[in-house]
Amino acid sequence: MGTITDMIVNKDDLGKKMYRQKTTYNVIVEQDVLANNQDEAQEKFLEGGGIDHDTIRTNLTNENDGVETYYIEAKNAVIEKCEMMGKVVYSDDEFAKENGDVEIDFDAKETFSSPYIDGEGI
Repeated sequence: MGTITDMIVNKDDLGKKMYRQKTTYNVIVEQDVLANNQDEAQEKFLEGGGIDHDTIRTNLTNENDGVETYYIEAKNAVIEKCEMMGKVVYSDDEFAKENGDVEIDFDAKETFSSPYIDGEGI
């Protein structure tokens, strides 16, 4: 069975053996999305969020002192929830509207009219 690797060896490595260590990592990614509503937030996340798979294939691992990466796989994401964390509002400054001073109000609550959110569905 042939093994493909980019590992470079030289005469100082004579007698050493190459081992392949397989390790599974669980990575949790939480990203904040600025949107008008939950549906738009999920759409924006699917289009522009998540993991950069090219970076995973090229920059995720350490490769030093005789260690080379053979294979990396990132499984498809399972989106667990999309939760409103805050709303952009004008700051409390009396000149906020004039100056365009805004902040995120983390106490703002999102209201829904969906029967699934109100508990009548599912």
